[in-house]
Amino acid sequence: MINVGFIGAGNMGFAIMKGIFDSGLCKCNDKCAASPSIQLYAFDTDNEKLKRLEQYNVSACISAQELAERCKYIFLAIKPQQLDEVLDNIKDKITSENVIISICAGITGEYIKSKTIPNAKVVLVMPNTPLLLGEGASALARVEPVSDDEFELVCRIFSSCGEIAVIDKEKMKEIIAINGSSPAFIYLYAKAFVDYAKSVGIDESVAKTLFAKTLIGSAKMITDSGNSIDELIKMVSSKGGTTIAGLEKLREGNLEDTVKKACEACTKRAYELAD
Repeated sequence: MINVGFIGAGNMGFAIMKGIFDSGLCKCNDKCAASPSIQLYAFDTDNEKLKRLEQYNVSACISAQELAERCKYIFLAIKPQQLDEVLDNIKDKITSENVIISICAGITGEYIKSKTIPNAKVVLVMPNTPLLLGEGASALARVEPVSDDEFELVCRIFSSCGEIAVIDKEKMKEIIAINGSSPAFIYLYAKAFVDYAKSVGIDESVAKTLFAKTLIGSAKMITDSGNSIDELIKMVSSKGGTTIAGLEKLREGNLEDTVKKACEACTKRAYELAD
């Protein structure tokens, strides 16, 4: 039996725990095929967040210290601004056997080691909110001395609620804009299309459904068609047609440069949070 605990039971922590349960990794789920299986624990200062986890057989802890004592794997599913307080609370409970999994944007493994023990095992993860639907995208980086088996289990956990990619730990700040923050950017882009539809008398729900399905289909074309993104743009764009006219306006507005600046701002903020 592997004890896995979550400090923080907000949307992201909830999504990961639900993914563990739904996938059958949890010992209390009849679908469980994993050996050894996982027992889930959680702590949050908001008891209402813990109550919604009862249906997923998550055992509530009365403190972060209790959770750290019980669990080999400790997920820090909290905001970066809360990290120092949490690490200060649990540092006396951390041993070389624990694996600390941090989803705190911008925080390095070295920083976590400095606040706990020098040889702490750390896995850095940048997930995103579509984990709530089992459609997440998570970037993971291992920090020594995490073993192959320990890292594999963390990868399995995040695979239970979406796609994963293993990247260099030195790129964990840069990846935030790509999959961590990008859903918000996409939602803003979608809102502009839906707002346009409403302005020309098209029902909002119709526009939302059509545009959302277009996003899903376009994403599948990127991942499954075998064409490059430039080739996909050409496939939609007939010379002298409507798409070309729209693309010209997007380029006049420096869409690509604006996206680059948004990504750079994300990365800059990640480095600031790490200081």
